[in-house]
Amino acid sequence: MRNNIYTILAVALCVFIIAEVNYPMLTPQGRLAIFGLLGLTLVFLSNPGAASLKDTLFGSLLDGILIGGIVVCFGYVFVQSESMFSNFWLNGQPLGNRAGSEAAWDYRIGILGLLLVLEATRRCIGATLPLLAITFLLYAFYGQLMPDWLFPHRGYDLNRIVSQTFLHSQGVFGIALNVMFTYVFLFVLFGTLLENTGATGYIISMAGRMFRKTSGGPAKVAVLSSGLMGSLSGSAVANTATTGTFTIPMMRSSGFKPHVAGGIEAAASSGGALVPPIMGAGAYMMLEIIQPAVTYLEIIRAAILPAILYYSALLLIVHFYARRIGASKDMPEAKELSEPKRSQGIVFFSSFAVLLFFLLLGYTPFRAVTLGMLATVIVSMFSEDTRLNLKSFIDAMVRAARGGVALIAAAACVGIIIGVVSLTGIGARLPSTLLPLAENNLVLALILLMISTIILGMGLPSAVCYLLMATLIGPVLGDLGIVPLAAHLFIFYFGMMSMVTPPVALAAYTAGAIAGAGIMKTGLAAFRFALVGFALPYAFVMQPELLLLAAPGSEFSWGNTLYTLAKVFFAIVPLAAGIAGYAFGRLKIWESILLVAAALLFFLAPPGDLRAWLEAGAAAVILVIGFLNWRAAVAALPSESG
Repeated sequence: MRNNIYTILAVALCVFIIAEVNYPMLTPQGRLAIFGLLGLTLVFLSNPGAASLKDTLFGSLLDGILIGGIVVCFGYVFVQSESMFSNFWLNGQPLGNRAGSEAAWDYRIGILGLLLVLEATRRCIGATLPLLAITFLLYAFYGQLMPDWLFPHRGYDLNRIVSQTFLHSQGVFGIALNVMFTYVFLFVLFGTLLENTGATGYIISMAGRMFRKTSGGPAKVAVLSSGLMGSLSGSAVANTATTGTFTIPMMRSSGFKPHVAGGIEAAASSGGALVPPIMGAGAYMMLEIIQPAVTYLEIIRAAILPAILYYSALLLIVHFYARRIGASKDMPEAKELSEPKRSQGIVFFSSFAVLLFFLLLGYTPFRAVTLGMLATVIVSMFSEDTRLNLKSFIDAMVRAARGGVALIAAAACVGIIIGVVSLTGIGARLPSTLLPLAENNLVLALILLMISTIILGMGLPSAVCYLLMATLIGPVLGDLGIVPLAAHLFIFYFGMMSMVTPPVALAAYTAGAIAGAGIMKTGLAAFRFALVGFALPYAFVMQPELLLLAAPGSEFSWGNTLYTLAKVFFAIVPLAAGIAGYAFGRLKIWESILLVAAALLFFLAPPGDLRAWLEAGAAAVILVIGFLNWRAAVAALPSESG
């Protein structure tokens, strides 16, 4: 019974989003109320309060009460926002016009709604984000008691806090939920539709054929397939769980240790949301946040080169590591993946081509992805291997709901935090602590920003982490003397890297469970393989040419861009060799350390005359160690052949 209700509501949610986004008929707050109502209802249907209560009468009764509360609270906001229900408006005014003069019922509904949002979020992504939201609520209420270093304010009463965070458009029904509604969910549905045609399976099959006779072939399959599929899902954990079930056993069978196989998969999956054109949810949030405003095409254009550099480095690391351990080139676990079907490839590439075509024509992302889904359906009809039937459509919608409702709950909860930030003004005061530091040492300011993002990203979806950081320190990003888009991509990258940063590395933990390896060993391996992802953001902040952008106060030049790209590509090879411990032959520990340190100078060197000297010295160190390693490898050949 519960599964049937879930299916019906999941289909209703997807149909409602497609219809309302493309042909809006409701007020902005009204449509978000229906979106939240359906999404949070699905959360309570699919996530029991405790494992011991699952499928028990008390658990079902409790879930029923909570679902009833969601219907009442979000339904109340819908009714009080839509003109068709004007006869039911309190005081004869819609909810949006009652700011400052809300009725008692408004506040009661608001308090209950906040509690339900917190509980729904706790159930689907854990206690971290709800506890953070509660901390901000307490800060809003007890602001006058805060010490000077905690940004005191005059404090607000409960009614004012409820009004700000739930009843109006600055909180739960604000930018975070709107981004999920307008952009993210449609792309999640696009990905599940492609998967049901077999098009995403084609990615793994294609990668298997491409790398089946190369060193570390299974690991390279994991890197390429996870990158392409991760762009669709935007979730490092979901991507690890999906592709890892294929790739991790392949890697283990070819000689990779379990924790290493898990680490490679986690590192590859965590970079998926950095790959254009989908980029998970981050790109769509940037559309709403970055000032001055940027277009979707500007965001995906800026993300192209860093994504190529990240996965090029990861492929090189895997290649060198496979040579070091003597990994087998065979992939016995992948025989069924060795023959990719042409029809599935046609569906995959035509769907992406349609999406990009309409984006280039200037269509909004939600209209372009809608047309991309339509193209997927039409093209899939030409082959029995890809054809979608009614059951496939329903299954795609249900899986999209399962993947998306956690983001709906998280976005609603983040809305609470954003509402408090707006109410108390902390968003404008917090950056004042970073600005003086940035004026003296930009690199140190960026390091603090990195640490803050990684800590905040522990246990949170990366898109939610980005949204929180952009809200808290967004006002300061334009004053750091760096390109605003580069600064926002810096935050977004480290939100993703938090997925592979111990002690809370969720993607690595998922991979470790699949590989049957210790979660901490897997987390450390994932951190090691993803190290380039920690260096790239510094490189493109210091050298925005890597984002195809001009540095502040200068004009864009293709010559500078190609020169910078060549330098970074040059640095990636010794970086990969140092991480893997192998170049022409095994590297000594001191050689690996020097190679990594010298390569990182190309990423981290600050602008100015000193950069050229640092890079020249680093290049000399790299060439000398490379020569010594090559000579040692050549000298060892006769004894090996003997």
